[in-house]
Amino acid sequence: MSQPVVGLIVNPAAGRDIRRLVGLASVVPHHEKAALVRRVIRGLESAGVDTVLYLPDGVGIMAAALDGLRPALRMEPLPVELRGDARDSTEAAKRLVESGAGVIVTIGGDGTNRAVAAGCADVPLVAISTGTNNVFPATVEGTVAGLAAGLVAAGAVDPAVVCQRSKRVEVGADEVQDFALVDAAACRDPFRGAAAIWDIARVRALVLARAEPWAIGLSSIGGRLRPVMADEPWGLYVELGGDQGRTLSAVLAPGLMAEVKVGEWRLLEPGEEVPLDCRGGTIALDGEREVVGGAAWARVTGNGPLVVDVRRVMNALSAHD
Repeated sequence: MSQPVVGLIVNPAAGRDIRRLVGLASVVPHHEKAALVRRVIRGLESAGVDTVLYLPDGVGIMAAALDGLRPALRMEPLPVELRGDARDSTEAAKRLVESGAGVIVTIGGDGTNRAVAAGCADVPLVAISTGTNNVFPATVEGTVAGLAAGLVAAGAVDPAVVCQRSKRVEVGADEVQDFALVDAAACRDPFRGAAAIWDIARVRALVLARAEPWAIGLSSIGGRLRPVMADEPWGLYVELGGDQGRTLSAVLAPGLMAEVKVGEWRLLEPGEEVPLDCRGGTIALDGEREVVGGAAWARVTGNGPLVVDVRRVMNALSAHD
């Protein structure tokens, strides 16, 4: 039987966008990410993982994490030519699929996991939250996350029991097709600019795969209207602005509250397409402007990446003890 291999992708830019400046969030420094990586490695060691293939980060996070650690497993960098943007994470995920990784551990936010999801195929993710807006990744202790990832990669638990297929918002504009894991927003801004959305007045409409009242970011607006959980099949469409409708408060980023005027909104059936008016504007995916506008559409599907439920892994392990 082949030895278990786990992938590790750390985004050095996670949690460092403009929303950290306009809100009250603290930046996650590189030394904290390095400490988190060390704890993940200890969990992977305990699960019997043989090899960790990791994305070189270019800023010293992995070097600091491994300094003096001497792990009882092999740590090998992936041969990725760094570009300093989301393409690094996508390329790393593709190489991990080719290398036979059983699980990919991600350290970042919604944007990080969106980039990984573009290349990970059916390799499940253990997503650890360190971004600004963290709806998709979980807040979980690194050692436990590493242990859970290692147990899945080693076949100690049944993936069919502990992994769940996530949703995503698929969008199309002219000849471009892309996706978000949490939210797609039609924006008035004609240029990408600083990418991150922090001024709700720039948003015309939202299509949400998840809308949880306790979350932050654009999806929290939907959570105030009609909560949609990760394990529910449908999505939510929300129009903003106009003279009619209701006004509600939403948490757009840590410490950043906004009064939002909501017009029409409704549930979306799985796969139901809705138009997105982004003519002269852009489409933001998971809170960052990515697609230059035009006549666009969006739909919520069940085609997102597989996600490891860390709690289910640990419960399954206890049941076998």
